[in-house]
Amino acid sequence: MRLSITREVAIPDPVKLERLRRAPEFGPKILFFSGGSALKDACRELVAFSHNSIHIITPFDSGGSSAILRQAFAMPAVGDFRNRLMALADQSLTGNPEIYDLFAHRLDKKASAGELDLELKSLALGRHHLIRRVPDPMRKILRNHCRAFMGLMPAGFNLRGASVGNLVLTAGYLDSRRQFDTVIYLFSKLVGAQGVVRPVVNKNLHLAARLAGGEVVIGQHLLTGKEAPVLTQRIEKLWLTRDLSDPEPVTATVRPKIAQRIAEADLICYPIGSFYSSLVANLLPSGVGRAVAANPCPKVYVPNTGSDPELVGLSLTDQVRVLMGYLNADHDRIEPGRVLGFVLVDAKNGVYPGGLEALALRKLGVAVIDCPLVTKQSAPLLDPGLLAQALASLT
Repeated sequence: MRLSITREVAIPDPVKLERLRRAPEFGPKILFFSGGSALKDACRELVAFSHNSIHIITPFDSGGSSAILRQAFAMPAVGDFRNRLMALADQSLTGNPEIYDLFAHRLDKKASAGELDLELKSLALGRHHLIRRVPDPMRKILRNHCRAFMGLMPAGFNLRGASVGNLVLTAGYLDSRRQFDTVIYLFSKLVGAQGVVRPVVNKNLHLAARLAGGEVVIGQHLLTGKEAPVLTQRIEKLWLTRDLSDPEPVTATVRPKIAQRIAEADLICYPIGSFYSSLVANLLPSGVGRAVAANPCPKVYVPNTGSDPELVGLSLTDQVRVLMGYLNADHDRIEPGRVLGFVLVDAKNGVYPGGLEALALRKLGVAVIDCPLVTKQSAPLLDPGLLAQALASLT
């Protein structure tokens, strides 16, 4: 027999938060569909309440140093995984602050190829000041990965601006026969990650979008407004493609192990971040929507309060419709509320495109949860601590 029990919760709930703070190792499994760095600080706050959060990350980044690695090795992007692993890292472990500094280090964009090769060699030999600070055995593991990357690096590879963390993860990925989960598991243990990080798919795919005017744009880097002009037309459709030169759609299916992670979640969160390239991108693989609908836990959308170039032409209500559309793509008979039940906002201090249309949202089967999320210090963005407290209270 299965029963559905409704209960009232306070947000934030100081009693629950104190209980979770005393034993975060037994904390709730809050699952995030995300990518990028927008959620990084909130994740650092969340570990105070739970060491069991689940982070399903997009591997479709096609900009910056990730693009160079992807082109050279025909692989998924690793940068967002590095960011999330370090956000969840146990900062009390000896050597973790030093690993964080090493992983965040970027090689000089203005250095010559010879100088860059020498710096990478100094990392592999353990002479670089950043790797000397890392205690053994972690130092040996990182040195070995730097050395492995040197051996794998094709002639003429551009190291300018490369993230050391990305190089290390790439070496681990290639050394583990391109098993993404294996290298993420290894480095999760290395840094004592207080949460689970997994790619939504382990494939070398890219994003493609059709704009309102009919133009097709291929590549995540052309959507975010960071490496290309900001979009002036709304995105009408997003899909996966195999190559940056070919918009032909391809089908990806969520892996059973990821579907199982979704099934285990105590709360599913569609969080802040780039709306299409970080959030919707995670929902594209076939089976994600079905897995979400099958889990009776609460599902909450946390919309952006800052500027997101990918949201041009979209009100908050439009965003909810888009999310539900992609989540229901697997099955058009999924009941409203099975894939999204709540929108978490700060009506007083948050700024939302088109305002808060509570009635329109209710007609979509979505309730508005209004609580303090923005402070004077964080405005116009959400305060990471308040967001973590609100999500933990909802479980």
